[in-house]
Amino acid sequence: MRNILIIDDEINICTLLSKFLGKHGFKVDTTMSGATALKMMKEKTFDLVLCDYRLKDTDGAQLLQDILLINPRTIVIIITGYTDVRVAVDMVKNGAYDYLSKPLYPDEILNLVHKAFAHMDAERERESSMPMRTVTAAPAANGAIQAADDGADGEMLDKNHKYVYGESNGAKELFRQIKLVAPTDYSVIIFGETGTGKESVAHLIHQHSKRHNQPFVALDCGSLSKELAASELFGHEKGAFTGAINTKIGAFEQAHGGTLFLDEVANLSYDIQVALLRVIQEKVIRRVGNLKEIPIDVRIIVASNEKLSESVSKGRFREDLFHRFNEFTIYIPPLRERVEDLPLFINAFMRQVERELQKNCGKITNEVWECFNRYNWPGNIRELKNVIRRACLLTPEHEDITLSTLPLEMKESFAQQPYEEDHQVNMSGELISITNENDLKTVALQAEYNKIINVLKEVKYNKTKAAQLLNIDRKTLYNKLRLLNINY
Repeated sequence: MRNILIIDDEINICTLLSKFLGKHGFKVDTTMSGATALKMMKEKTFDLVLCDYRLKDTDGAQLLQDILLINPRTIVIIITGYTDVRVAVDMVKNGAYDYLSKPLYPDEILNLVHKAFAHMDAERERESSMPMRTVTAAPAANGAIQAADDGADGEMLDKNHKYVYGESNGAKELFRQIKLVAPTDYSVIIFGETGTGKESVAHLIHQHSKRHNQPFVALDCGSLSKELAASELFGHEKGAFTGAINTKIGAFEQAHGGTLFLDEVANLSYDIQVALLRVIQEKVIRRVGNLKEIPIDVRIIVASNEKLSESVSKGRFREDLFHRFNEFTIYIPPLRERVEDLPLFINAFMRQVERELQKNCGKITNEVWECFNRYNWPGNIRELKNVIRRACLLTPEHEDITLSTLPLEMKESFAQQPYEEDHQVNMSGELISITNENDLKTVALQAEYNKIINVLKEVKYNKTKAAQLLNIDRKTLYNKLRLLNINY
């Protein structure tokens, strides 16, 4: 039987929730005091805590920290009478599973509790099948993998800092490589297009490493000048240059004992690359304006949206530094190569946006799903998240998300039908040529049609398996099905 603790300074809420959840098979304890709740948790294990944000002796933010210190596995759901979205989002970012707004509705409470326990069971099952320990993510330096954060480099996770593990072959291979390299101390190069989630992967490597209890520091090297890069990486002393009014601790010192993630590392100037090489070799840094050497112990993960080996061949990146970084390379496939994962990301982002906007976003129409599957997603997961945000914002509550809410470029792309006009399919499912039988293009289309039909029948019309057998990605298969007017 699941143990639930209710913390609320209103006795009526404690009584009503206790009786209601008790009738549905849960063992429920209640208290009106945060201090008493912490004492109870030290004496008894609770699977889930329903906690009011405002208590007489403490607040939900502090109590959440204290609860998770006692038992990090406890599910915490915050009850708030305040409509400030930022409060709720902050609570989720800091470890709460979700939140409920007053007035409370029994069905909503019960659904969320069941959902939370199902999520917990799935996570424990996942952990038991993994050879390494799963650790709850701490807030990243730039929020790149936080479910409730903005400006992410392609989120790869569900709420409460749980990653969305894809089902596509590319996603499975990606996670397999992460599991292999994470426990080591290897330097890692992450290569992938903009928006694919490079920082998310870096953070996941850190979380599954021996350094997971130490800092994870991320630095975007994309727009750093030579002077600013030296200060950001190595720090500077007060008065080292004009504007240096205080001593600054650089990224290497901040990440001491942990992991330093350098995004778009190929953009660093030649002089900074030389300095980086020395730091990696000597394991010491010097702040700008100081000759004192400071020992550092940092694992380095770098990322680029172009192959560093190509940057080396073009003379834009030092070859010796490349080989220092290149102890292990991870490739993140673009979203268009892992269409099977679209529903996972979409569902995660919709839940997130629903919490941000405090509204039910409704369902996605079949036409929109078709558009998503056909779209090329040049901005990858980051673009997908922004599209979901836009669609949910423009859609009235409880109404379905339609094509009209999508960005113009997506609608224009969808309107450009890829159908050919020199063939059609009859009612028996056989391709009918409009041109003569000696037309080479028609013969090729007929052969392709027959092959696809046979493979679809072989796999009982499972399009994912069909695409694998045909050695094409699922997006290509969908395009061919439309081209050949095959409706399965």
